[in-house]
Amino acid sequence: MNRIAIIGLGQIGSSLGLDFRAKLRNVEVVGHDKEPTVAGRARKIGAIDQIAYTLPGAVEKAALVVLAIPVAAMREVMTVIAPHLQEGTIVIDTGSTKVEVLKWAEEVLPKSVDFVGGHPMAGSETPGVAGAQPGLFNDAVYCILPAPSAREEAVKAVVEIVRSIGARPYFLDAVEHDSFVAVVSHLPIALSVALMETAAGSPSWREVSRLAAGSFRDVSRLASGSPEMQRDIFLTNRDTVLYWLDQFTRTMQNLRSQVAAGDAEGLTRTLEHANEERTKWLERRVGDIDASTPEVPSMMESATTLFFGDRVTQIAKKAMSKDKKDRQP
Repeated sequence: MNRIAIIGLGQIGSSLGLDFRAKLRNVEVVGHDKEPTVAGRARKIGAIDQIAYTLPGAVEKAALVVLAIPVAAMREVMTVIAPHLQEGTIVIDTGSTKVEVLKWAEEVLPKSVDFVGGHPMAGSETPGVAGAQPGLFNDAVYCILPAPSAREEAVKAVVEIVRSIGARPYFLDAVEHDSFVAVVSHLPIALSVALMETAAGSPSWREVSRLAAGSFRDVSRLASGSPEMQRDIFLTNRDTVLYWLDQFTRTMQNLRSQVAAGDAEGLTRTLEHANEERTKWLERRVGDIDASTPEVPSMMESATTLFFGDRVTQIAKKAMSKDKKDRQP
């Protein structure tokens, strides 16, 4: 039986545990969280088989280690577990930024293990175990960013595991990742927080809030996310987040000018352009991602084959090479 260790049992870690236990055969899922009560709740909902009360105890004899913790905690946790990882262990993470995480992995983790960075583009505004759910990753893009030293076999295994939970593997490098998610993931957090702060800062908020309905709820929902996680996102991707905040500020200033000037024609152009761009994005997004997703074999096999199987091919390597070649000028 293969052991999977999940460090951090919040929404993402516990959701992974639920899917691993349901969809992978011959595995034992061990969980650790800095808060023992959180680990207890994760076990109660069936996300893990057993609780490990120490980091070394969690990763002992693990074939796969999942770091589902805030980005700022990654280096410290890697340092603690490094001496206790067995040779050939695959270590993955779910952090929302990747440049710093991959750098820390290369510096801290032993060369006898394989680090494959990851970021599932999934989740809800409900943080912690309370937000965990089976099937959370169905049809979600799952970014895969192997460390330079990661073996091909390890990358292939991670691709298969990602597909097993219903997600779609997507290869890109760390700089690209952090740049891309800054506008489609991190900027929306900032906008949601700013909306909530602006509205709640009004002396009339108590009365105004009675009128807040679906549109306000939808736009402000990310303000309900984990403050610790969001803080780490902004601080570990600071330059790119600042760039997009500046871009957004200019857009808002332009919109304000149009409203202030009563520029009906200019305002209509802006609104129509945003409408058209969103429509085009919704129409093309699935096809674009599917075209970039590597084909991988069926998941109808045991977890032993997943981690140590004899079907290792060039799929992941070719996918990464093609992705880089396509983006060359």
